[in-house]
Amino acid sequence: MAGKPHILVTNDDGVHSPGLRLLYEALKPLGEVIVLAPETPKSASGLGITLHKPLRLTRLRLWGGVEVYVTNGTPSDIVYMALEELTDHIDLVASGVNLGDNTSIQVILSSGTIGAAAQAALLGIPAAAYSIAIEEPEQLEADRETWEQAKKLIQKTARYILENGMPPPIDIISINMPSKMTPNTPVKLAPAARARYTQKIARGRDPRGKPLYWLYGEQIQPQPGTDVYTVHVEKAVAITPLRLDLNPQLKPGTRAIQWLQGLLQATR
Repeated sequence: MAGKPHILVTNDDGVHSPGLRLLYEALKPLGEVIVLAPETPKSASGLGITLHKPLRLTRLRLWGGVEVYVTNGTPSDIVYMALEELTDHIDLVASGVNLGDNTSIQVILSSGTIGAAAQAALLGIPAAAYSIAIEEPEQLEADRETWEQAKKLIQKTARYILENGMPPPIDIISINMPSKMTPNTPVKLAPAARARYTQKIARGRDPRGKPLYWLYGEQIQPQPGTDVYTVHVEKAVAITPLRLDLNPQLKPGTRAIQWLQGLLQATR
């Protein structure tokens, strides 16, 4: 690679998340790092883009004078904005570090952290999404060992991607870290579980007596070998390769082909 690689750092937790600073610190030695993040949290925004209002781009100085860019758009918007306004090319999009893991297909499909990586992958840019299984910012900031070990892991994996590219059929690497990281924390390849939660709704009333609803989930017992099990039971790092091709691999003569042929017949 000629010259320093251009790395876009973004997230879905917002510009003031300590996870964003952790990602910047890890990647700064590897190239020219551009930080562009949402001005407010955009969790669960998935691959959503902003079409109903104009986007704005402002500049801040954080973390002792580091220049960062902020937008009112989504993580997915950010990839487009960076390419159009801030640089002529991007060699790696790194998204995170998300406060809360992004394990299971159920969570992956709604994650703004992975949404930014997916948008990059659609544009042919290598992309990595980093997440850690904690909920409170203070927990990450207070645990210096976890901070430093996470930084080392991020730097090693990003350097490998920059040096080796991302071969088909891999489009995104999702890396989920346990809540506690030490030099002995195992790192494993793990496929994404299908689901992590059962969907629930809490019902209530607002001060005017009108009904309101709050979505939440209860955790499902994880299957051994999956990303959920690796992070939450084994307390290990899960590296999960993801592919954007949603087309099922159908073989002639199978029940699925027969069913689809029946569906076609039903339209006539």
